Amino acid sequence: MAGTASAHVSVQPQGEAAKGGYATINFKVPNERDNASTTKVEVNFPADHPLASVMPQPVPGWKIDVAKTKLAKPLEMHGNTITEAVSKVTWTADGGKIGPGQFQQFPLSVGQLPEDADQLVFKTIQTYDNKEVVRWIEEPKEGGAEPLSPAPVLKLTAAAGDEHGASAGKDTAGTDAKAEPASADTSDTTARALGLIGILVGIAGVTFAVLAGRRRTT
Repeated sequence: MAGTASAHVSVQPQGEAAKGGYATINFKVPNERDNASTTKVEVNFPADHPLASVMPQPVPGWKIDVAKTKLAKPLEMHGNTITEAVSKVTWTADGGKIGPGQFQQFPLSVGQLPEDADQLVFKTIQTYDNKEVVRWIEEPKEGGAEPLSPAPVLKLTAAAGDEHGASAGKDTAGTDAKAEPASADTSDTTARALGLIGILVGIAGVTFAVLAGRRRTT
């Protein structure tokens, strides 16, 4: 039982999974049986925080099925109204498998991540070729012991585009926008200064020549 708890299905982002943004996440599925291979993995998406965009990365030897469901409350995303969201992604062995002592990663690009949640729970079902089914569906309790069959939990980080970050971006853009005229003004001033120096040098040369001529005459 301890081995079961330590070898559970998990989910991790590549980099960070920031609130309100998009992320690439990997479901890591270990095979915990010595006499059977994993041939099917079903990942259920949270209904309370639906994700409208879910794109799987092809995994050699596995067939992918993405199921969607109608939303009770439509979502607004980038000016568009979203009426359905992904409810489940299923990987079924199609020449591949996860054998004893092995694991497989199943990558997904997901978004837009919720801004009002600190984590997402993905209840997962793992099926073996001997018809055994393991349900990773128990939600971990904060401060409690890890369940025997915990569901994969994706931790969300602070929003990357918060007000401070957004204003910083605008300030940077503003500075860049003003940098060009400033550079142009500097170049113009330098050119004028060089021109004035050239004129002064020319005047000095003429004056010297005139004085030299007068001395010879005298």
